[in-house]
Amino acid sequence: MATLTIPRSSPLVAGTIVAGVLGASALLGRRNAPDASHPGVARWYRRLSKPPFTPPKPVFGAVWPVLESAMAVGGYRVLRAPPSPQRTAALGLWLGTSAMIGGWTELFFRRHALSASTAASAATTVASAGYVAAAARVDRPAALAGAPLTGWLVFATVLANSVRRRNA
Repeated sequence: MATLTIPRSSPLVAGTIVAGVLGASALLGRRNAPDASHPGVARWYRRLSKPPFTPPKPVFGAVWPVLESAMAVGGYRVLRAPPSPQRTAALGLWLGTSAMIGGWTELFFRRHALSASTAASAATTVASAGYVAAAARVDRPAALAGAPLTGWLVFATVLANSVRRRNA
């Protein structure tokens, strides 16, 4: 059985791919943000019963860009690594994790699907951990760049599940 390997990306191609992934994530996140530009979403989120360990709103705004930027650095490094089946797996998990983060915002903020968004958060955590493990076999700094996101996603899944239970 033949294994898929993706050619090594030039700096320009890798940078373009990373910018596209970050841009798509930012657009989707922006589309679903619970802020003044989306008053219905903001009102719904404010009214949810949240656990006492819910971080203040500014923490979310500060943490996510840092975590996603770190993942972007990791993705760039993996894109620049020599082709191998391990690299292909890491790239697939990097792209999947990025897409799942955007999908979570759609489920939670736009559709108010608390059970589905909790399951999606858990799946994103697993994908992120898979990325870190796969990236470690390709480029250790790329794996280290993704590890904080995995930790945050564990917390986010616990938080999402608590919100789901409190608002059943």
